Amino acid sequence: MKTEASLLGEPGKALVLAQIEIPALKRGQVLVQIAYSGACGTQVMEWRGDKGEDKWVPHCLGHEGSGVVLETGPEVAKVKPGDQVVLSWIKGHGVEAGGAVYDWDGRQVNAGGVTTFQRHAVVSENRLTPVPAGLPLDAAVLLGCAAPTGMGAVFNVLQLKPGATLAIFGTGGIGLNACMAAAIGEAATVICVDPNLERRALAEAFGATHVVDPGEGDPVAAIRGLVAGGVDLAVEATGLPAVMEQAVNATRPQGGRAVVIGNARHGSVLTLDPGVFNQGKSLMGTWGGDSAPDRDYPRFGAMLASGRFDLKRLLSKPYALAQADEALQDLAAGRVGRPLIDMSL
Repeated sequence: MKTEASLLGEPGKALVLAQIEIPALKRGQVLVQIAYSGACGTQVMEWRGDKGEDKWVPHCLGHEGSGVVLETGPEVAKVKPGDQVVLSWIKGHGVEAGGAVYDWDGRQVNAGGVTTFQRHAVVSENRLTPVPAGLPLDAAVLLGCAAPTGMGAVFNVLQLKPGATLAIFGTGGIGLNACMAAAIGEAATVICVDPNLERRALAEAFGATHVVDPGEGDPVAAIRGLVAGGVDLAVEATGLPAVMEQAVNATRPQGGRAVVIGNARHGSVLTLDPGVFNQGKSLMGTWGGDSAPDRDYPRFGAMLASGRFDLKRLLSKPYALAQADEALQDLAAGRVGRPLIDMSL
């Protein structure tokens, strides 16, 4: 069986639409018919070559999506044919089956444990989670990366308590999910910082109490003007070292905590005044919002399905698989919150 995929043939070059042969399933592997794929900054960085040397090209792309199980390999117990599933790069329960290798007219095409820029994908069992009840397949894409990373950063890493104050730097898909989590968690103040006017408007629709344009002055000063002494918590979702520094500086002394989510460009360096640590502040990292899919995706899915927020405003107009390049361009330029690639188009 062959399927259509949008492949990365060479960093910095256009993606290649190709017909690839699906291999036989091995232990712990699942064949999924992809319904929707999302995209995030990680795919942009791979596509542009910002992550450094790519030893795996040509390879499949995408690490978040939704779809339907078509077939299961040996020892798969978590899902069965016909199940609607979330595809996520974050590992959950199940077999770690590794990546698949596809054939492209005699060329080897590499893939990780999950890929989604294709109509059908061989996926490791532990990268699949049943779609929570009441969540449509298009919105379920958010559970692949944006929701567990953004919401997990707020609930699992920062452990938001009602009445806390929070600043979010960067309001792409992950930042907006962090914003929703802060609102749901009853933060008293949620300040979103982004240079993009449309994204600041989205932040207000997704729970921000205040927005700040960093182009109009020092955002740390603006945040301290809104919350005397600085916020309790901060989320960095841009991948820019200068913004990481701003995030920790925006928190209050004696207990302020900031978490870095954004992926920095290969070779970047973060420089901090060590005095921030003597002030009792903490700068933390996270791996996917410290989320555990089998524990957290039902909870985050219920939040997304609650109807409190209009998820259609977060998800972009649908792109066809052949428009995957355009989706990445629009994401990189800040024209969309989260690209949605619809495999039915």
